[in-house]
Amino acid sequence: MGSKNTICLWYDGTAQEAAQFYAETFPDSAVKAVHHAPGDYPSGKQGDVLTVEFTVMGIPCLGLNGGPAFKHNEAFSFQVATDDQAETDRLWNAIVSNGGQESACGWCKDKWGLSWQITPRVLTDAIADPDRAVAKRVFDAMMQMGKIDIAKIEAARRG
Repeated sequence: MGSKNTICLWYDGTAQEAAQFYAETFPDSAVKAVHHAPGDYPSGKQGDVLTVEFTVMGIPCLGLNGGPAFKHNEAFSFQVATDDQAETDRLWNAIVSNGGQESACGWCKDKWGLSWQITPRVLTDAIADPDRAVAKRVFDAMMQMGKIDIAKIEAARRG
């Protein structure tokens, strides 16, 4: 990879499957290379897929098939800025319908346990509104949501 900083994501043998899903789901995403283990290692054998180089929306990532020792959790997530409800729905539904699960406030998890925040730009802008009463109304509305409903966010912003 050309980048000095790459996000390394740990998988239990499913790095290539995950990378392929991200490449098919998110714009500006691709599987760049698949590397096979040159020898046996604790969670695999020589010739198994060891690492997968991929990008998620232009961000360089490395999927490492490290085995079952570590699991993804909400301490790390990808936050995806969406432009409209159609894009929000498409990305959220792709993640959740592919073995993932819904969470709160625009968060969901993919089938590998990786967390995603599918966050409409209108929500980010409204929570940063200099009128703190507006920001609080929007925040309170968001706190009631799983997938973000842009129409409800805009209604809360207007009051």
